[in-house]
Amino acid sequence: MNYIEELGQKAQNAKKSLATASTGQKNEILRCIADRLLQKQEQILAENEKDIANARENGISETMVDRLRLTPERIRGIADACIQLINLEDPVGQVIEGSTRPNGMKITKIRVPMGVVGIIYESRPNVTVDAASLCIKSGNAAILRGGKEAICSNKVLMDTMRGAVAACGFPEDIIQLVEDTSREVSTQMMKANGLIDVLIPRGGAGLIRAVVRNATLPVIETGTGNCHIYVDETADLAMAVEITDNGKTQRPSVCNALETCLVHKSVAEAFLPMLKAKLDEHQVELRGCERTAQILGDCVVPAIEQDYATEFLDYKLAVKVVDSVDEAIAHIAKYSTGHSECIVTESYANAAKFQAEVDSACVYVNCSTRFTDGGEFGLGAEIGISTQKLHARGPMGLKELTTMKYLISGDGQIR
Repeated sequence: MNYIEELGQKAQNAKKSLATASTGQKNEILRCIADRLLQKQEQILAENEKDIANARENGISETMVDRLRLTPERIRGIADACIQLINLEDPVGQVIEGSTRPNGMKITKIRVPMGVVGIIYESRPNVTVDAASLCIKSGNAAILRGGKEAICSNKVLMDTMRGAVAACGFPEDIIQLVEDTSREVSTQMMKANGLIDVLIPRGGAGLIRAVVRNATLPVIETGTGNCHIYVDETADLAMAVEITDNGKTQRPSVCNALETCLVHKSVAEAFLPMLKAKLDEHQVELRGCERTAQILGDCVVPAIEQDYATEFLDYKLAVKVVDSVDEAIAHIAKYSTGHSECIVTESYANAAKFQAEVDSACVYVNCSTRFTDGGEFGLGAEIGISTQKLHARGPMGLKELTTMKYLISGDGQIR
C-alpha cells in the first residue's frame, strides 16, 4: 500500500461509526473540538508563527501571509463555527420524498453521507477545522491535504481535533491529515478509487485544474473566483463605491473578492474618480482600458486581455468602461470563472436581466460578492464554493456533503 492507500483504508474502517452516529453524538464531538481549540490556543498560535516565518523567508506576499495567519480572534471564529454547526439541522436521514407504488411497495428517498471525503486545499489553516467539522456533522470520514506552507498549523489543529474525537469515543481516523505534502502524494489522492468517494479541491486555479485533469475519482470543482461588479448607468454611485471597495479590499486574498469593475460609459467620468479616491486608501493598483486611462490619467496601468482573466488575490483591480448592460454581461461570460458577480443599479429591468443572463453560482444586485460564504448564507462553515453544476453549486454546506439512498419496503412483491 502507498501512503494514501493506508490513510484511505483507515478511513474506510472508521467511517461506519460516524455514518451511523446520532445527531447528539456528532454535536458532542463538535462541542469538544471547539473547547479544545480554545484551550490549546497558545500552542496553535506558536505553530502558526512557524508557518508565517517560513512563508516570509520564501518570499510569499503579505496578502498570502494573511491567508495563513491565525489570531486569537480567528481561532475564536473557527471555534464558533463549530458551535454554529451544532445548531444546524442534521441532513443525514432526512426524507427527501416518498411514494407508494401501485403494487404496494413503499419507496422512500433519504439523505446519507458520501462516505470518505478527500479535500486538497491551500494556505488557510481554518479550512482544516471547517472541512473536518462539516464532514463530522454530515457523517463523513475526511482525509485532508493542506499546503506545505501551513503544515505546522494544520498538524496542531488536526492533533487537537483527533483528541476531541477520541475523547468522545469515536475512532480518531474519521479525520486524518495528509502530512506528506509532496506532489506525488497529491497524485495518489487523485487516483484513490474505492478508498475516497469524492475529492474536493479548494485553492487557486492551478491546483483545481490539476485535480480536475488528473483525478480518476469523482471531483467537485471549487474555488477560483474571477468575480465582477458592473456599475450600471442608473446606479447609486456612492453605494457602488462602497460595494466595490468592500469587495476588493476587505480581504483581497479570498475567492469571493472582486477582480474586475465594469462601468457604464454614462457614469464613468463621475464614478471612477470617486472609486479611485476610496481605493487609494489601500493603494489598489488599477489596470484599465483606454477610456479608464482617459478619465483617471497616468495612474492607470494599461490593461491587457490577461488582466481581465486573472484572479489577482491582491490589491489590484481590472477596470473597463462598457457601453451597455449587454456588453457587461458578455464580458462576464467571456472571463468569469462562474463564481460571483454583482450589478449595482436602480433599474429593475437591468437587475432582472443581469440575474437571468449571468451564468454564475451567485449573482448579486446591490450587495457585495463577499457574502458568497457558507456562514453568510446560513449554512454554517463551508467546504468550498462550487463553480460547477453537478452535484452542487455555490457555497457547499452540510446537505451538499450528502448523497441519496432509496429505501424500498414490500410484503412479498416480485416482478
